[in-house]
Amino acid sequence: MLEVKKLVRPELLALEPYHVPSHSGVIKLDANENTYDFPQEVLEDVFRAVDGQTFGRYPDPSAEVLRTALAEYTGVAPDRIVVGNGSDELILTLMLAFAAGGKVVIATPTFGMYAIHATIAGAEVVALPRRAGFSVDPEAVLAAAGRPGVRLVVLCSPNNPTGNTISPDVTAQILDGTGAVVLLDEAYYEFCGETAVPLLARHPHLVILRTFSKAFGLAGLRVGYMLAGEEVTGMVRRIKQPFNLNAFSQLVAARLLTWRPVFERRIREICRSRDELLAAMRRIPGVTVFPSRANFILFRTLFPAQQVYEGLLVRGVLVRLLDGPDLPGCLRVSVGQPDENAAFLQALTEVVEKRG
Repeated sequence: MLEVKKLVRPELLALEPYHVPSHSGVIKLDANENTYDFPQEVLEDVFRAVDGQTFGRYPDPSAEVLRTALAEYTGVAPDRIVVGNGSDELILTLMLAFAAGGKVVIATPTFGMYAIHATIAGAEVVALPRRAGFSVDPEAVLAAAGRPGVRLVVLCSPNNPTGNTISPDVTAQILDGTGAVVLLDEAYYEFCGETAVPLLARHPHLVILRTFSKAFGLAGLRVGYMLAGEEVTGMVRRIKQPFNLNAFSQLVAARLLTWRPVFERRIREICRSRDELLAAMRRIPGVTVFPSRANFILFRTLFPAQQVYEGLLVRGVLVRLLDGPDLPGCLRVSVGQPDENAAFLQALTEVVEKRG
């Protein structure tokens, strides 16, 4: 009998898959989603645009309409934009294009899929710990990027799960000091308004990732996009799947951008709720809260994180358990609607009081 495992690379056998626990009947604050209902007026506009050909034909492989809309939104020319089936697809494609057989420097702790995609692509991960307070040390990044075989550097701003940003000056310093491709994930850009897009003009090795999943509430349709120089986008187009983003997702994302004021109001509401939630959590004895410029908050308590997680879950609130070597005792809560945030605060207070 053929042993399938013998056909698989050893590093893939050792790979821990990205795990998302599933629970029904709870307040779901674990995935950094936009918890508001999709605006009804936008839904109606989308469905008016759907016709009898939308689902029966292959999608536009170049996503021209969506890229044109994104060009107006970002100020980046359409030929320097590539869209994907979520940012995940673009991360993997970038790893395959530039890092396979080489090394990838990743500033940790951060989003776990960077390392998973690097491993799948056949790249070696070089984990570079952040400084106290989770800031990035540009000198350390450049030293790591200067090692033999390093082809790609991964940064995230605001960083998931810590919520802090990397200033454009630090990003520019890193870009000036390395010839590796620098991937800057700005998935939570809309919540902080700070971007490295102006650096694209003079740094052809900069790649900026964005998503519609967070601020725009399209997590279920999987729409991500990258902004980069023509050499990078040209290489990515060579190897991406030809019909990688379905027709309905293209249509919805493009229509959504014509309704930006609606979403911008929601984004302001979420940021206001985030700041209120931060302040309220700080008033709970024994809870340490980390500043955030995204739509989530990292925190820890005096008690084992697993017990806090389970205590919240018993009370109907699901958060993200992050306890591990990089984030000992830590959990992450997404900013929800006001009633969801109130339920979380009540549950957290009860868990802390019960533990003494």
